[in-house]
Amino acid sequence: MRIDFSHSFEKSCRLRTLHKSSWSRVEFFGTIRLFTIINFITMFTAKNFEHLLGTAGFSDALLKNHFGLYEGYVKNTNALADRLAALTTEEAPMGVEYNELKRRFGWEYNGMRLHELYFGNMQKGGTPHDAESPLCQKMKAQWGTCEAWAKDFRATGAMRGIGWVVLAYDVESDSLFNVWVNEHDAGHLVGAQPILVMDVFEHAFMLDYGVKRADYIAAFWSAIDWKVVMDRFAASTK
Repeated sequence: MRIDFSHSFEKSCRLRTLHKSSWSRVEFFGTIRLFTIINFITMFTAKNFEHLLGTAGFSDALLKNHFGLYEGYVKNTNALADRLAALTTEEAPMGVEYNELKRRFGWEYNGMRLHELYFGNMQKGGTPHDAESPLCQKMKAQWGTCEAWAKDFRATGAMRGIGWVVLAYDVESDSLFNVWVNEHDAGHLVGAQPILVMDVFEHAFMLDYGVKRADYIAAFWSAIDWKVVMDRFAASTK
């Protein structure tokens, strides 16, 4: 964590933290002012997913291009965080730049995290989907069969548009949802935990499949690491 004291504070001032959050108060002889605690200065590092190279149905060229795009989201998230932190320490009022960068931050951040979840639930050769697992039992309780759940998930991915398909678990209602997320930031269910993530932006498949999205979805299905998916569900239901 870095606390930016760029303003000139009097040496005799009394600093007192009144509550633990992203904001703290500084008391100067009875005068309360606010300063920002900056705790995200270039804190995100791109993860290495090269172990996925050689995955059936995904050319190395496609995967390398996709890894590079993901790294761009990490870079842009850090750049936005740095710039926003700098703007909060300037004496000038927040303006158009701050407003637009603030709006953009969620888009870049979600792009970074969704890619990590996507690559993270893939494995060369995939892993078996345990029909007796708590996740599959939950799918059966809601959809009747795991196959009916899969049909719904895959149909969501086949819809026109760019974005993501997310199997999300809502703790509040103890329910699973197959969700379409438009681009990176529209359609997320607040409070729901991502369990399985599939990228359906064109960059995820067009180099290998052209416009045959269904063929890409079939290849992705064979590469799902169901152990990771089941572990995510188990962690969400604790």
